Amino acid sequence: MNRSLERQISATGSKRIFLNLRWWVLILFLTGVTVNYITRNSLAILAPELKTSLGITTEHYSWIVGAFQLAYTLFQPICGWLIDVIGLKIGFMICATIWALTCLLHAGAGSWLQLAILRFIMGGAEAAATPANAKVLGEWFPKKERPIAAGWAGVGFSIGAMLAPPIIYFAHASFGWQGAFLFTGFLAISWVGLWALFYHNPATHPNLGAQELALIQQDNEPPAVKQSFFRALKSVAKNKRFYGIAIPAFMAEPAWGVLSFWVPLYLANELGMDLKQIAMFAWLPFLAADLGSVASGYLTRLYTRLFGCTQVNSVVASSITGAFLMLSLALVAVTKDPYVAIALISVGGFGHQIISCMLSALVVEKFDKGEMATVNGMRGSFAWISSFLFSLLIGITADKIGFNPLFIAMGFFDLIGALFLIAFIAERRATRA
Repeated sequence: MNRSLERQISATGSKRIFLNLRWWVLILFLTGVTVNYITRNSLAILAPELKTSLGITTEHYSWIVGAFQLAYTLFQPICGWLIDVIGLKIGFMICATIWALTCLLHAGAGSWLQLAILRFIMGGAEAAATPANAKVLGEWFPKKERPIAAGWAGVGFSIGAMLAPPIIYFAHASFGWQGAFLFTGFLAISWVGLWALFYHNPATHPNLGAQELALIQQDNEPPAVKQSFFRALKSVAKNKRFYGIAIPAFMAEPAWGVLSFWVPLYLANELGMDLKQIAMFAWLPFLAADLGSVASGYLTRLYTRLFGCTQVNSVVASSITGAFLMLSLALVAVTKDPYVAIALISVGGFGHQIISCMLSALVVEKFDKGEMATVNGMRGSFAWISSFLFSLLIGITADKIGFNPLFIAMGFFDLIGALFLIAFIAERRATRA
């Protein structure tokens, strides 16, 4: 074993202690979310062929997308509560198994209605990713590291979408559209096995050292209190701070829904790109989103150091920065050049992930450990209600008026959400945290 590796792993009795294990746990979770997004975005990449092969109209496609989004909306609080009550390991593993098996079943779909039913089931299971994200941050990181960790965790939510176009394209070229669904489903099953083997909570993890456990627990946060589902919902709904996070999420999510489900169709229908060109360029907005995820946490440190912002205010300021970057989407409406359009959409992806990661960080900052997953699930429901409604609007109007008015609207939504962040979340005292 070389010296570098020896510094990372030390032996204590029969137990191997991994230094900085919390970051390895985050990578394990990030990998799962990456697979989540690959399975999720497979439909969008294959949409042009599915429309031809199964006789699906644009309106039918909007209902398929809407079925996923409706389930994702309804089940995020349920999945969050489940994870809070039975624990992150088992709760997330159950949901991941369901979404993996459902992805495999997509290969047997013969109509838009069958696809809609399968996407509804998948959406309900994949809804666990957002609340699980907050749970990982709350359980494995001290408060001072959570904005940075939230930024890195957000990478999983975009890197999967970034990897989906080339992976699905090559799987499709090798095995057809049915084989592409089977391939991504097997990826998900494989990750479930890794999660079952290697994830444990900090108190029971066999490879976590006492020094790192003390670091994780240094904030002396009260132990998690388990509540019934409806009591948990009522408790969160009465908290004004929740709406300061949920309303900005409501305003932000239509843009991410368009990136995830509609951009490939927009590039094909409006800008004349074929599947190969889409696979070559449609991943770029998600690469930009990855960079936005990573940058978001470090941006909070910049605001703290340059302007003396508190921890919460630095997170709010970072989110507002992302909102201004979203104005790039409005400019998509004034270009006919597909490469300029992709560049502008990429700036929007960068800005969106700053907002999304910082909203997750605020959930962890403002709520107790016992309700973090439930709160993030409810935040996700607010977000996906708007994404669901916006997708239905696209399905009804896109063939009639095109995508340009919708891009203009998305460019300004997040500035409205920023007002609620300032009103309900920003701290009025300028004392350093």
